[in-house]
Amino acid sequence: MEIKILKKDRNELKIEIAGEGHTLCNVVQKALLQNKSVDLAGYDIPHPLTATPLLYVRTKGRSKPEAVLRKAVKGVQEDTKTFRSALDKALKDWQT
Repeated sequence: MEIKILKKDRNELKIEIAGEGHTLCNVVQKALLQNKSVDLAGYDIPHPLTATPLLYVRTKGRSKPEAVLRKAVKGVQEDTKTFRSALDKALKDWQT
């Protein structure tokens, strides 16, 4: 995965994420939209044959978009850990 910053200012951040697709971008977008400091979050894959999505976030007030994005990614990591623990428990319980 390679990330390229396309635009960055006080309240906006636009990045290109080479080698990823809808799976990652959709999860990150959902996490971003749960933050009340986010005015707009979305992604686009300009061409279906090139897996190079563009992720965009615009924040309200004094919230920095890069800080909000970091927080969203951390939340996704925590959700993944929680899911894995629940899955491991369910599989263990099913085997017994």
